Amino acid sequence: MTAPSRHLCLFDLDHTLIPIDSDHAFGSFMVEIGWADADEFRRRNDAFYADYQAGTLDLDAYIDFATSVWRRRPLAEALAARERFLAEVLRPRVTPQALELVRHHQRRGDLVAIVTATNEFVTTPIAAEFGVEHLLAVQLEREADGRWLGRVRGTPTFREGKVERVHDWLAGQGASLADFSGVSVYSDSPNDLPLLEIATDPVATNPSPALEATATQRGWRILRLFP
Repeated sequence: MTAPSRHLCLFDLDHTLIPIDSDHAFGSFMVEIGWADADEFRRRNDAFYADYQAGTLDLDAYIDFATSVWRRRPLAEALAARERFLAEVLRPRVTPQALELVRHHQRRGDLVAIVTATNEFVTTPIAAEFGVEHLLAVQLEREADGRWLGRVRGTPTFREGKVERVHDWLAGQGASLADFSGVSVYSDSPNDLPLLEIATDPVATNPSPALEATATQRGWRILRLFP
């Protein structure tokens, strides 16, 4: 039997490939363009982000909150605001080092995906910016006319849900982890320990202090793409 030869590479997004939390930053952008009350929205946005960092995030409550501002707008306006966010906030923060890391895995023929706990509305153009075809993000329920709702559809790509979604995605392509010669996972957060633990090459990337301690204890690679 021929041994598997192709490698699988899975990237977290926020604070891993980009030096910001895209969901939190998009919320702040909603304030900047006048779509949300500055004091109240920032207070709740910051509180949810603190919960995420502490590993106590109520994802359903956060998704309803985080999508509420742009969901109230006509779809064309929401999409235009997203393009402004990409141009004004996200793109200037994409580093050559992060782009080159993705290109390195693509050049050697790896199957590459971004697996993020941020919703698909915010992250679809970011994955495109990195030239990554496969995006596993939090999916949102939608109306028949295409409008997004503030509810999660299916399994959210969060903690253990990231692993489940990866298995489902591979199965949809007629594949499994066993079909790959190795699996690289890049992440900054201990929330991604379930995903990192399925890797043959777990890489703590710009790690939080908690993940750096775990990586050091377990002998995992530590990579810093930006300050």
